[in-house]
Amino acid sequence: LLLARAMGKLQSKISFHTTKYRADGAGGQTGPAGASRQHSPTHTDAVTSVAALKPDLCVSGGRDKSVAVSSWKSGAALRRFIGHEREVTKVTSALDSNRVFSASRDKTVMMWELHRTSGPSQHFPGHDLVVTGLAVSPDASQLCTGSRDNTVCKWDTETGECLGRAAISRNLVTHLCWVPGEPYVIQTSEDKTTRVWDSRELQVAHTFPAKQHIQTCCDASQDGRYCLSCSSGAAGHGAEATLWDLRQTRGRVCEYKGHFQTTTSCVFLPRGPALAPSIATSSSDSTVKVWDQNTAGRG
Repeated sequence: LLLARAMGKLQSKISFHTTKYRADGAGGQTGPAGASRQHSPTHTDAVTSVAALKPDLCVSGGRDKSVAVSSWKSGAALRRFIGHEREVTKVTSALDSNRVFSASRDKTVMMWELHRTSGPSQHFPGHDLVVTGLAVSPDASQLCTGSRDNTVCKWDTETGECLGRAAISRNLVTHLCWVPGEPYVIQTSEDKTTRVWDSRELQVAHTFPAKQHIQTCCDASQDGRYCLSCSSGAAGHGAEATLWDLRQTRGRVCEYKGHFQTTTSCVFLPRGPALAPSIATSSSDSTVKVWDQNTAGRG
């Protein structure tokens, strides 16, 4: 582990050009009350990432280089942020905040304010290759980013200062997520491992046993007790999701097998008063599966 904290004074000093960056307002077509509504597609090319923003809003990023804020209820794209030079790879936000974060193949991360009318409010340059992981702390004060350049970085969202940079050989980051209520960040990698980072010193606190396939995505439960990771695969080999214990044994709890191709994402589903804990997975085999978290039975 190489920890280059000498970058601690790095500031984002890219000039903001209003001709390059844009925040557009957009609305769908609406008719009389009760009439059907039609909305233009949110993006003009493939959607690469989506995340919750507020109870009625979500944020998405696409190959069209844009970031959009849309209404869950109406389907209308309410805001569109333009500024990245290449495809947007990840989007995230601190839930119920007004800040949206986007990562891109242009090697940068940008922060956007929901009600800001001009360009991004902050830049986070510093990676040497495409940014593939993005996680924001619950209070939106810090940001962790990961890249195919084998590094994980921590940033101050107010100043854009790089607070730390850690590099691990062959650690091609595929995803990051922040554990609710904890200083820990989960990271999956093409080296087939899932790591737990302590964000305070940007050091690896734990590494789960390596799987047989690339780990493509991760998620943390709302109570901070468990995390999920999922695997690449083909022809029914691999493609499983794995439940890991974060607090006690720090070992494997359960596996969810049934996809025939790469499992591209995994998520803990909100738990209702009469519902058993559940998770959902999506796959390149064109299916989404919902599983009982405790028994691995499909719903």
